[in-house]
Amino acid sequence: MKTPIYDYSGFSLKRLNEPRFSHLKLLGGWIVYFALYFITENLIPQTSCHVIHCALDDRIPFNEFFAVFYVGWYFFVAGALLYTGLRNIEGFRQVQIFIIVTQLLAMLCYIVYPSVQLLRPQEFARQNFFTWILGLIYAFDTPTGVCPSLHVAYSIGIASAALKDKALPRVWKAGAVFFTVMVCLAVCFVKQHSVLDVLAALPVCAAAEVVVHLTTGKGKNEHQG
Repeated sequence: MKTPIYDYSGFSLKRLNEPRFSHLKLLGGWIVYFALYFITENLIPQTSCHVIHCALDDRIPFNEFFAVFYVGWYFFVAGALLYTGLRNIEGFRQVQIFIIVTQLLAMLCYIVYPSVQLLRPQEFARQNFFTWILGLIYAFDTPTGVCPSLHVAYSIGIASAALKDKALPRVWKAGAVFFTVMVCLAVCFVKQHSVLDVLAALPVCAAAEVVVHLTTGKGKNEHQG
């Protein structure tokens, strides 16, 4: 039986403290994140950052076609929050708490141990739609604040919530896991992250999973609507 869409009729900011809408307050974590992002991006000079690099990075070739998954990640995150916000409120809490914890831990790492990667190609060997997209990303997103990778962390959090969702079809669970794996590969192939950034995200995710387990009914995914 299809899960009904959660009823948001009558919602207003004045009613955020009501149990019916209180889960939406978790979205406030994004405000804190963007404030910290501004600080780390603008107030920590690249000269103060530690270069993140390992031998495996040099063996991974640049491949612009992985931009499909790197850029698709933004829709993956937005889609997960939209789906759970409409169909699975407990899942929404799990995803958003996971994201908040990983955001705070990652930002702490960026401030305490500023990081930078120098893996981006100086020029693209060929010009196409994907290199154009990556050119825009390179221009917008500095190569600092990279370890651990939040692309990886958010994806793992979404996959974790999907696997716990008893109402979600297996094909969608498999799709979430597949996309998460491809994001982990994509961040390396488009030279936005070192392999070390991917590995560093794993203990951050483990800590977030513990917090989710302790704060959302021991990880049980109960539907509300």
